[in-house]
Amino acid sequence: MIEEGKQLITGFWKDKYPEGVPAEIDTGQYRSILDVLNYSAEKYADQPVFSNLGKSISYAELYELSGRFCSYLQNYTDLQPGDRIVVMLPNLIQFPVAVFGALRAGLIVVNTNPLYTAREMEHQFNDSGAKALVVLANMAHMAEKVLPKTGINHVVVTEVGDMLPPIKRYLVNGVVRYIKKMVPDWRIPGAVTFNRVLRLGGHWGTREVRRENDDVAILQYTGGTTGVAKGAMLTHRNIISNMFQTKAMVARNLEEGKELMVAPLPLYHIFAFTVHCMVGMLLGAHNLLITNPRDLNGFVKELKGKPFSMFVGLNTLFVGLMNNPSFRQLNFTHLKNTVSGGMALQLDTAKRWEDLTGCRICEGYGMTETSPIVTINPLDKIKLGTIGIPVPSCELKVIDDQGNDLKQGEVGELCVYGPQVMKGYWENAQATAETIDAGGWLKTGDIAQIDEEGYVTIVDRKKDMICVSGFNVYPNELEDVLALHPDVLQSAAIGVPSDKTGEAIKVFVVASDPGLSREDVIQHCRKHLTGYKVPRLVEFRKELPTTNVGKILRRALRDEALAGMNTHKAIE
Repeated sequence: MIEEGKQLITGFWKDKYPEGVPAEIDTGQYRSILDVLNYSAEKYADQPVFSNLGKSISYAELYELSGRFCSYLQNYTDLQPGDRIVVMLPNLIQFPVAVFGALRAGLIVVNTNPLYTAREMEHQFNDSGAKALVVLANMAHMAEKVLPKTGINHVVVTEVGDMLPPIKRYLVNGVVRYIKKMVPDWRIPGAVTFNRVLRLGGHWGTREVRRENDDVAILQYTGGTTGVAKGAMLTHRNIISNMFQTKAMVARNLEEGKELMVAPLPLYHIFAFTVHCMVGMLLGAHNLLITNPRDLNGFVKELKGKPFSMFVGLNTLFVGLMNNPSFRQLNFTHLKNTVSGGMALQLDTAKRWEDLTGCRICEGYGMTETSPIVTINPLDKIKLGTIGIPVPSCELKVIDDQGNDLKQGEVGELCVYGPQVMKGYWENAQATAETIDAGGWLKTGDIAQIDEEGYVTIVDRKKDMICVSGFNVYPNELEDVLALHPDVLQSAAIGVPSDKTGEAIKVFVVASDPGLSREDVIQHCRKHLTGYKVPRLVEFRKELPTTNVGKILRRALRDEALAGMNTHKAIE
């Protein structure tokens, strides 16, 4: 754990920050996330904070509604400060109301993907020791199957339109339930509706529980793509630190109380939570919540006519939007900042976005375990192909396989030291010790290189690296090359066992032209890659498996190939 007040930045980094960006941030400005909420609710009281489905709430209304949620928890349940509550919601106004309400009651929030399978839900509920759940009605039938196997005994169920005015609420909820049939039947004894919680909570005053900066605020579970998901303990100080670190890098050209931030990434993902629920609130920004970004036509309809000034997304989302004719007709004159995270930004995507919108994409990098942002490209000095420089008060280094520090310019595993580094994994001392050393350095599992200007380039995930005849091949490089082909929409590269070369390269391709052949793909790669990096196996698919935020799951593709479960025809 990082000692409070310790100076973190060494001589190498001090002169790498642009003018106006401090090398250090004050991590003690607020003691808890609630201090940020209180500050924003007072300063920006009458201004909108979140909008969704045509409904907006102000900062003062968020404070009032979260207070009611807090009061319900305190007066109608036996939950105590430090207990865990699962919030399992998409981007709806109910999300910030529930999360800030739970934090005001002193609970620890367990952010959970509402699309989890029953197995994933059961693991996360039990691993966290959760006692309460807030769930969307669309997924309540899944929760019903899992709850008897867990310690959860308080359940709040909400429907998509619950925060809308009465007539629109009944209309939206009726369409979702009866016409679209998106709410399977469920029966959870003792479950309470979200609106009833707010009504009952309004009968009592709010007794906000004081939390300190080293108290755990959020249990944020890792994706589990490389094994069983682990709960990263993110403290109030971790999240507040990352709020200030991020603000220093991406908000210098934003005006307090005047920005409209587009929020298509799910708030239960720590990247979106930090940007919209922390940085955005500190700035008095208006956050436009997109519930289903996969519905690109609906997404674009939400954006039409709105003066959005900041856009947060990731590579696959940018590509999908740019391929949408209606999106290309939008007015981008107000757009100041575009921030990319979650997966590698491809150079072709960055160039197309800038050509279309007139706004450059500022790529960053982070992890669940670092609250999450570690590096960002400075707005006025973006270096495409890199993930930027470390945020203020953050140190980086690269190490070899034996743990030895490598010199600047050498390639090794990236390590992070800073106030945003998690407290550890929830009730998992062994995993914590394997990830964070005695000096507080967190090993990321990413292979990186730091150049003379301090910019970091991620070569690839350590576990994703492919070894062909003793030569290392990094999937990111192959996927970048494939993205240059005009008929390739998406791609993923993995290694599969080979008697001749140890591993052979296999690529999965989603093509816009059904006539694209294996020979076309191979020939394209030969133009841009040395011989041992050219894939031998090409498989065409209609879509690739992705995480909840659109990151392509190479591990799922590799597991499928290794298990012999691939039913698609591979062309050799």
